[in-house]
Amino acid sequence: MTNSSVERFERARASLEGLSVGDAFGETFFVSPDVVEGLIEQRALAARRWHYTDDTLMALSVVSVLRRHGRVEQGELARSFAERYDRTRGYGAAMHRLLWEIKCGEDWAERAASLFDGRGSFGNGAAMRVAPLGAYFADDVDAAAEQAALSAVVTHTHEEAVAGAVAVAVAAAHAWRLGRERARPGRGEFIDLILPSIPESELKDRVRRAREMGPGASLRFAVSVLGNGSRVTALDTVPLCLWCAGEKLDDYQEALWLTVGALGDRDTTCAVVGGIVAAYTGLEGIPVQWLKAREPLPSWPFEEADAP
Repeated sequence: MTNSSVERFERARASLEGLSVGDAFGETFFVSPDVVEGLIEQRALAARRWHYTDDTLMALSVVSVLRRHGRVEQGELARSFAERYDRTRGYGAAMHRLLWEIKCGEDWAERAASLFDGRGSFGNGAAMRVAPLGAYFADDVDAAAEQAALSAVVTHTHEEAVAGAVAVAVAAAHAWRLGRERARPGRGEFIDLILPSIPESELKDRVRRAREMGPGASLRFAVSVLGNGSRVTALDTVPLCLWCAGEKLDDYQEALWLTVGALGDRDTTCAVVGGIVAAYTGLEGIPVQWLKAREPLPSWPFEEADAP
């Protein structure tokens, strides 16, 4: 790799570490509703190994393809998603079927477009895995948006899912730049940087709502307006993630505690926020204890070949 591509890959890897730790951290809070809020209030970390989910596994494929090609190669990304598919990692029902069909030789573009009676998936799966891509293209926000859209439609062709992936990638790109400049904008200013890149969509309208909330808005109020991923859609996941990241952009721990407090699809919301905030803070912003608690990442995304 050239010096430029090495630098791009290193910042993508920092975001990936933030995403995967956030994913695994959030997953540990899928416990009894009777105790979860108390555990979060006490900031009680799980003593067991923190296992990552499909959010991280698919992000690993994104990073691997970027390492090899410096851009999204859709066919290769689809094959990597399918070959690395692990049914124990918590995929949604549509992805279980889609990735199996791709693995069996079906055309990825045709099968992805056929989901949900031809509307395509509008789930949060394209957004949950894309922050490292945004960090990779942080020196070219237009490229980050374009490549995020290409990565999304491999599995999620609905316009809301594509808009969600673009929003997260662009957020990570801006977060990296702001971190290097040691600039710490408020939530509204941060979201203002992201909005111009998001395609016109209902998701963009909801991100505007996240931007317009007053500085004293509570997490409870934000969830009531924006959602918390409970519906597992891009629309009810990404706007809250941008709100949380904008609130705590320079503090990885605080960002994750804020995000998990929203409950909902907490592994995915924490993955998205973790990937964005780690782009700002760098790897050093992630607590060492948390990195050690997360199960080790595999070596294959960081090697020259992506062969199962």
